[in-house]
Amino acid sequence: MADETDIWAAVGGDEPFYRLVDTFYERVEADPPLRALYPPDLATGKNHLAWFLIQRFGGPEHFNQKRGAPRLRMRHVHFKIDLQMRNAWMSAMMDAVESLPVFAPHVETMRAYFDHSATFLINHEEPDAGQSRLNVV
Repeated sequence: MADETDIWAAVGGDEPFYRLVDTFYERVEADPPLRALYPPDLATGKNHLAWFLIQRFGGPEHFNQKRGAPRLRMRHVHFKIDLQMRNAWMSAMMDAVESLPVFAPHVETMRAYFDHSATFLINHEEPDAGQSRLNVV
C-alpha cells in the first residue's frame, strides 16, 4: 500500500480532490438520511472537505491555514453518527473514489484511511450495536 501522503502528488495536485468532493456530494444528495446531516448549502462543506483531503493526502495545508487543526472528533460531535450513518458515508465516499480513474492506484490506501476515520467518528451506539458489524465497502 502506498503512503497516504504521496497521493496528492501522484494524482496531479488539488484538482482531482475537488472532483472527488463534487462526486461524493452527488452521492450525499442521493441519500436522504446522509443528506440530512448536512446544511442546506453544501458549498462551504465542499471546500472544507476538499482542503482537508488535499492536506491529508500530501498536499498544501489549505485546511490548517483556513480552519486550524482538523480535530475531526470535535468538528463532528454535533452530528449523530452511528454505524448505519458511518456505513452510508463510507459507501458514498468509496463510490466516489472508485468512480474517478485518477484515484485507481490509491483505492486501497484511501479505503484504509476512510475506514479508520469513519469508524473513529462514530459517536452514537445503535440499540443492537453489539450484534452489528462494520460494513467495510
